[in-house]
Amino acid sequence: MNTSFRNESWQDRTFTIVNYVLVTLLFLSVLYPLVYVVSASFSDSSAVISGEVWLWPVRPTLEGYIAVFQYSQVWTGLKNSFIYTVLGTLVNIVLTIAAAYPLSRKDFFGRNLFMILFIFTTMFTGGLIPTYLVVKDLGMLNTVWSMIIPSAITVWNVIIARTYFQMTIPDEMLEAAQIDGCSDFKFVWQIVIRLSGPIIAVITLYYAAANWNQYFNAMIYLKDQSLYPLQLVLKDILISNDMDNTMFGGDPQDAARREAMRVLLKYSLIVVASVPLLILYPFVQKYFVKGVMIGSLKG
Repeated sequence: MNTSFRNESWQDRTFTIVNYVLVTLLFLSVLYPLVYVVSASFSDSSAVISGEVWLWPVRPTLEGYIAVFQYSQVWTGLKNSFIYTVLGTLVNIVLTIAAAYPLSRKDFFGRNLFMILFIFTTMFTGGLIPTYLVVKDLGMLNTVWSMIIPSAITVWNVIIARTYFQMTIPDEMLEAAQIDGCSDFKFVWQIVIRLSGPIIAVITLYYAAANWNQYFNAMIYLKDQSLYPLQLVLKDILISNDMDNTMFGGDPQDAARREAMRVLLKYSLIVVASVPLLILYPFVQKYFVKGVMIGSLKG
């Protein structure tokens, strides 16, 4: 046992033990549903519907994943989600930097007023119906842009990016660049962005996760199923049980098998919808803690 632990008072040891127990229970409570979903997605459909799956896959099979990728709407949803995520995140990053950098400059006239206006939008909004009418009047209903423009910027990300710029881009650097004849746009492109890798990685992950998981805007603004993102396809299956016979191979008349496959496909689709972000995270993980900590400092 650790020497420092033995040298602690019994109150401190008790506190440490209780903390470890609580953290372990919290970890298990988060981990178990994830393990169960993955195990159920690889289990036999009859085992899933009968409740035999508890921790490990029962009679492992790829039946669920085969059925998922035989469903054309899943491929359409995947394609649309990638488009919305890549294009939406690009727009998000450009607008966030364009808003955050000027707000970080002390010589920007009226920056406190603009900051108040930004924060005001986090407390008061026009509401769903006025927003829908604006999107409709702009001709964006049932288009790709209805998934991108209404959520083009998040004030919280602007705040942490602005704080990061204030903490890491000294005024002296800007003054030296201006003496050398560097314009503001050139300074942002060649210096600010290159020094802001951690915070850009963080807000990219935030925006990418939000865009990938977005289904509410799609449910409100999209009517054409060919434009549905994967999350809306998943929502229809999880909540509305909206599936067609192409997901059940050559045996759509078997009611028992249909019900078993219906349950299995839910778990398989959850895994399929989660994998892209799990793949993305390791590439930005090294920047994540640094960017969040610096961006969260009071500026």
